Amino acid sequence: MIQLQNVSKTFVTGKNKIEALNDVSLEIQKGEIFGVIGYSGAGKSTLIRCVNLLEHPTSGYVFVDGTDIGGLGSNDLRKLRRKIGMIFQGYNLLETANVYDNIAIPLKLAGVPKKVIKERAAKYLEIVGLQDRSQAFPSQLSGGQKQRVAIARALAHEPEVLLSDEATSALDPATTDSILELLLKVNRELGITIFLITHELNVIQRICDRVAVMEKGRIIEQGSVVDIFTKPREPLTKQFVRNESRFKIPDPLLKELLSTGELVNLTFLGESAKDPALATLARKFDVLPSIIAGGIDQLKDQSIGNLLVHLKGETGKIRDAVDFLQSEHIIVEEVIG
Repeated sequence: MIQLQNVSKTFVTGKNKIEALNDVSLEIQKGEIFGVIGYSGAGKSTLIRCVNLLEHPTSGYVFVDGTDIGGLGSNDLRKLRRKIGMIFQGYNLLETANVYDNIAIPLKLAGVPKKVIKERAAKYLEIVGLQDRSQAFPSQLSGGQKQRVAIARALAHEPEVLLSDEATSALDPATTDSILELLLKVNRELGITIFLITHELNVIQRICDRVAVMEKGRIIEQGSVVDIFTKPREPLTKQFVRNESRFKIPDPLLKELLSTGELVNLTFLGESAKDPALATLARKFDVLPSIIAGGIDQLKDQSIGNLLVHLKGETGKIRDAVDFLQSEHIIVEEVIG
């Protein structure tokens, strides 16, 4: 659906050059939710704005549904942009217009008939759960409601792709959850491809199918959310995952545990979560496992279990126990003080 091939973008300010994107390539499949994560300054916003040519790449190619959009004339580009909706962190609503008009005015400017505008506004306000707020003004809405209006406005053009530029970063956790559920609903019920950027890993894990990690204008790692979450390769990716899903242990307790055995993070996925592997260790290997902490990460379509476990026993037997856990398709990561 969307392909970026060797895309670079350089901004020139006076005598300075800022390389915002450096040889970025990725592909987003039709109907999926694809996320890009990275810290501020990584180039995420520039990347997503290249998809609809709000930013023109310095070099490289952007294809949307097989069309090289860099070669389009202004009229064809305008038509293509109607297939690409976009929502922003700041909502971008007209403060002097009510909810209905915020949706209707862009459609009117695009030449959509009045009857169709009325039908679409009603349809998409119902989808976002604001059918009773059509006459309210933005100043009368909460942040979450404003973002729902912005989503309805984007959907009213009936796009094939929805771009989300940090759409939840200004919202509280509960409101963020509701907006993520809405985006899932839009993707599943309307079949719209969603491309989002964020610095929040919980957004990626909740709704994305695949993810790319950006650092200093480059894609440093990409893959399925499950693979990135359970087998991160790059230091930055590991930092994101560990900050979100690993357990923090006070130093005195960590030293005590490491002095009396080994400490391991265990990740359970799919069938590995159903087998009583830890119960086998004491009986089969004479290794005593003690669960220090545990939790579950909910991804879009499945759960990942995490346990912090202390293994007490002879070194050789602990090694055999770890080998056994790995043979049971449990991901084992040793904790080092």
